Amino acid sequence: MNWSSLAIRDAARQGDYGRVVSLARRDAGVSQNQLGDACGISQSAVSRLEGRGTASYDMTLLARAATHLHIPSRLVGLADHTAAHAAENGQYDVHRRNFLAGTAAIAATPALAARHPEPADTGQAATLRVATTAFRRLDGTTPSRQLSEPVLAHLRLTQTITGDAETPEQRARLAAVGSEAASLAGWLAWDMNDIGSARTWYGAAIKAARTSSDRLLLAYQLGSLAGFEADAGNAAQGLALVRTAHRQLGDAAPAIATAWLDTVEALAHAAAGDRPAAEAALDQAARSTDAVQDEQPPPWPWVFTFTHTKVAATRLTCGARLGLPGWVTASQDAAAALTSSHEKQRALLMLDLAAVRLATGRLDGAFALAGRALEVGARYRSGRIIERARGLRRSYTSPTPPRVIREFDDRLYGIYL
Repeated sequence: MNWSSLAIRDAARQGDYGRVVSLARRDAGVSQNQLGDACGISQSAVSRLEGRGTASYDMTLLARAATHLHIPSRLVGLADHTAAHAAENGQYDVHRRNFLAGTAAIAATPALAARHPEPADTGQAATLRVATTAFRRLDGTTPSRQLSEPVLAHLRLTQTITGDAETPEQRARLAAVGSEAASLAGWLAWDMNDIGSARTWYGAAIKAARTSSDRLLLAYQLGSLAGFEADAGNAAQGLALVRTAHRQLGDAAPAIATAWLDTVEALAHAAAGDRPAAEAALDQAARSTDAVQDEQPPPWPWVFTFTHTKVAATRLTCGARLGLPGWVTASQDAAAALTSSHEKQRALLMLDLAAVRLATGRLDGAFALAGRALEVGARYRSGRIIERARGLRRSYTSPTPPRVIREFDDRLYGIYL
């Protein structure tokens, strides 16, 4: 984008920052839906932002859009340090601002675009939670092997401080932070394909969530373990965990929690080979997603919003697990699901789509996609992606594989993690 163009300069001079965003978005070939997903808001909210003219703007939202589109801060009326803080921090407490004062420029990358409200606490718990959130957001752009040690050190610090808490109330707040950190450690271990450690850390996250007495957090951690077990093929355990999570939430569950758990349930049904149940859960997820207020930040411990694109991504994965190519090709949002800014998640979806193409005999398309996913797996040293790619390769047997598969083999067999 030519930031010195007449259209950009005129819009910035007039204070029509929505117009600046619109011009940059179009030049980058990004749709309003895609920008909304990156910023944690709906397409309609992006449309309203771009049409505000010279009216007042939400600084946080404007900073997120500018960060994702690489717009110089001055062109949307923000100082560089203000944009960085707004993109990550929103309007939240002074502890968060102080903690990130030296790292705001790093934290304000496109993958860190969403924000979330924190529980109303201050002091150590608030500061520790900021560190956990920063690590969670870095996951989209950083190899898990690089994040794992800092996260485990952060978890040990959190556990030590929790053990020294003077009151039950402080201990409960700190336990909630420790639960989130343990869950992140589990997620990173899962990405590294360290299944035993992943299960251990998810179990620790659930235990700490119970200590915190936060029902929403406990449901989140139960659902996280359910997703892990479903992916591992342990359908019965995954479904049992989902049912327990729903009971924890009760009737007052936030829409985002219900929608997310519905997709986890769909994955568990797909792992069990139960197409009708998976389809029913996906339909329920879509209805629940309609109730999610995309314009509002999600409740903690959710960091990113939940959209229909994520339901479509789950349908794609379920279709691959169940051997139903129609579920993938019939989904209008399947292409959008492959535009996620989280590269590792996008690579896993590519492998799901590759499996569908392989099942329909489209070898070239299947292994071309798998090759792109393999590159991401190698770049981020993701054992989960690499092993999924190996599984795809094992599903095709032939004494004389075609050239596209031989080329894939050459790359796959040269990767050692």
